[in-house]
Amino acid sequence: MTAHGEEKSEVLSGGGFSFEVVQPENQRDKNKGYFDLRMTPGQQQTVQIKLVNPTNIETTVSVKLNGAKTNKNGVIEYGPSTIENDASLISPFENLVKGPDEVKIPANSETTLDLEITMPTEAYDGVITGGIELQNLSSDAEENQTGAVINKYAYLIGMVLSETDTEVKPDMALNKVYPELSNYRNSIFVNFSNTQAAIVDDMTIDAQISKKGSDEVLYDTKSASMRMAPNSMIDFPISMQGERMIAGDYTAKIVVTTEADRWEWTEEFKITDEDADKFNGEDLNLLQEQGVDWKLIAMIVGGVFLLVVIVFVLIRRFSSNGKKKKKGNKKQSKKKSGKN
Repeated sequence: MTAHGEEKSEVLSGGGFSFEVVQPENQRDKNKGYFDLRMTPGQQQTVQIKLVNPTNIETTVSVKLNGAKTNKNGVIEYGPSTIENDASLISPFENLVKGPDEVKIPANSETTLDLEITMPTEAYDGVITGGIELQNLSSDAEENQTGAVINKYAYLIGMVLSETDTEVKPDMALNKVYPELSNYRNSIFVNFSNTQAAIVDDMTIDAQISKKGSDEVLYDTKSASMRMAPNSMIDFPISMQGERMIAGDYTAKIVVTTEADRWEWTEEFKITDEDADKFNGEDLNLLQEQGVDWKLIAMIVGGVFLLVVIVFVLIRRFSSNGKKKKKGNKKQSKKKSGKN
């Protein structure tokens, strides 16, 4: 579970501790519960977050500093992520903002988390964004010792760093189109970047896949109300709707729009035999469709039935032979008694 601090008046709690952003003088919007700081080139500054522990035991809080990324759903992530930095990102947030890995808060007490910001020496327009994740490690330790199920509760506090009010417009660049699995289902991914230091709001992606040289659309996906972090990339999936992946040459047509801008690309890509075999063998839909091998089941049932028949015949034959022997023995006994 993750909680976000947005309003200044809000002191969030629920994870065994609470926090409050201590706003410095260069906070641009005093009504926000995250850091929105007006900086200068080369500036060094310490900002603080107040941490309060209302419990009767010492609490250890982990601190993770993360640059903002864009996930495949068009949502900006401020927490830990496996998404790589985009090539256009010159000054990653995690290189500019430093802090301790963890902070201990005594029982029924409070402490201050200090974060050190060091801005790049070269001036820039636009924004650098990231997040501070705070999580109670004491809950995890309790979970490991007792075996009880405890929800991991984390706070995410955003940070926006800027130097000027100069408007920076987003600019998109297509990187590649390639086959892959999305949630273990065959898909085509479109990878493109927002190469500027600007947050993208209300973005729509419309993507279509066709065989090379054909106008017939095989697969298409449209998604709206998406966002992108500054200088970030997105891997946007186009579902193959449960179909098998077939090797060959294909064409992708992609349209990305915002309220003010529009980008269009036509990109050819290839699905190799190796790609098709690999992903078809891992696609959950295809594995479920294969289901039970009824031929094999029929062969097994038939074999078992034949075995039962053979056993039944042998038992009947053995039983019949036994009865004949008993009758023969009785006749011989009668003959012997008659002679006497």
